[in-house]
Amino acid sequence: MEHVTLEERKLVHKGSILDVYADTVRLPNGNIEHWDFVSHRKGAAAVLPVLEDGRVVLVHQYRHALERMTWEIPAGCRDSLTEDTAICAARELEEETGYRSEEITPLIKLRTTVAFCDEFIDVYLAKNLIPGEQRLDDAEEISVKAWEMKDLLEEIYAGRIQDSKTVSAIFAYQTKVLSQQA
Repeated sequence: MEHVTLEERKLVHKGSILDVYADTVRLPNGNIEHWDFVSHRKGAAAVLPVLEDGRVVLVHQYRHALERMTWEIPAGCRDSLTEDTAICAARELEEETGYRSEEITPLIKLRTTVAFCDEFIDVYLAKNLIPGEQRLDDAEEISVKAWEMKDLLEEIYAGRIQDSKTVSAIFAYQTKVLSQQA
């Protein structure tokens, strides 16, 4: 297959995390198209925390884009382009849930919206959780709840948990870890 050629990229908006571009591209058939492109400059990490009894810890927080509260796994942007995503995941785990873990292992790598955005999220599994205190940012108000896997699956299939990183992490955990233990 022939490649699409980027003819021009114009910065439309420079944000604190995202840059939005208007791209002009030439298709393999020679036609010119105008596409939007969103660059997530730092990338992110997320973590699926699992308690000793098998329950999964999620955070409940407001998401402005949806104008509502959502249940999600802890996640956040890297502090720099070079920060190891495992370090980011451990930091977000402690900040958002209060738990720490010395057993954080890779679970799945995601590209969130490949049609127009280059964001990646490396998702980790955290076990042997050590309770502590949340260290929320000033703009965060987050509650924490431990869920049974069957209840999480019910919430996903009912459409009440829709966050893609959370759904992907739960399914990856079920497939890669729980099915191996059965």
